[in-house]
Amino acid sequence: MKLGVGPGNSWHVVPNNHEVCKAGPVELRVIDHPLVAHKLSLLREKTTPSPMFRQLVEELVTLLAYEVTRDVRTEPCQVITPVAPTMGLHLSKPRPLVVPILRAGLGMLEGMTRLMPSAEVGFVGMVRDETTLQPFTYAERLPKDLTGRQCYVLDPMLATGGSLGGTVQFLRDRGADDITAVCLLAAPEGVEYITNLTKDLGVPFTLVVAAVDERLNENGYIVPGLGDAGDRLYGLAE
Repeated sequence: MKLGVGPGNSWHVVPNNHEVCKAGPVELRVIDHPLVAHKLSLLREKTTPSPMFRQLVEELVTLLAYEVTRDVRTEPCQVITPVAPTMGLHLSKPRPLVVPILRAGLGMLEGMTRLMPSAEVGFVGMVRDETTLQPFTYAERLPKDLTGRQCYVLDPMLATGGSLGGTVQFLRDRGADDITAVCLLAAPEGVEYITNLTKDLGVPFTLVVAAVDERLNENGYIVPGLGDAGDRLYGLAE
């Protein structure tokens, strides 16, 4: 299922999975697939232990990555089969850049690179101030020049949108010309925030999620959500 951003920054369902609905450079896709829904249900269950949670995240991201990479750039190449030469495709250069937002985004990295092992990987570290709910960057490892790069940002939860928004802006400032964000869950408030932020960036932006939940609570957590993804992946790390 794809949700396109419509007039007035609203979003609406596009029932045909093969249609693309865009308003300017922004597109939202919610993946409607029984295996995605099944694994997401297991992730939500509070009794799911961390080892199984990590495995489920990896499997779920691999499923999402198939849709995420639908528009990855390719170029023709010659292939020599055991029978005869033919033409095929391989990923264009510069190679795509996968950017997990630390720390929770690390849990999504293996699932993404399993499908696209030739991609390069950069990192952005952001943490949310639990009082102001605003993010701040504490680390980054990215190329200085991202001109011509397709970038894939990994962040399990799109709640307020601050961390993802800051990372997207960071990539755009370094020259990225096509950005896709991959999230397990999103809140409507986060979708609205990231839509407003990205509509004037001047580069195509796609948001791919497994589900859009009901709302944020007073603490900025997604409802019903699945709790704190970082803590469930790696523990409290206190």
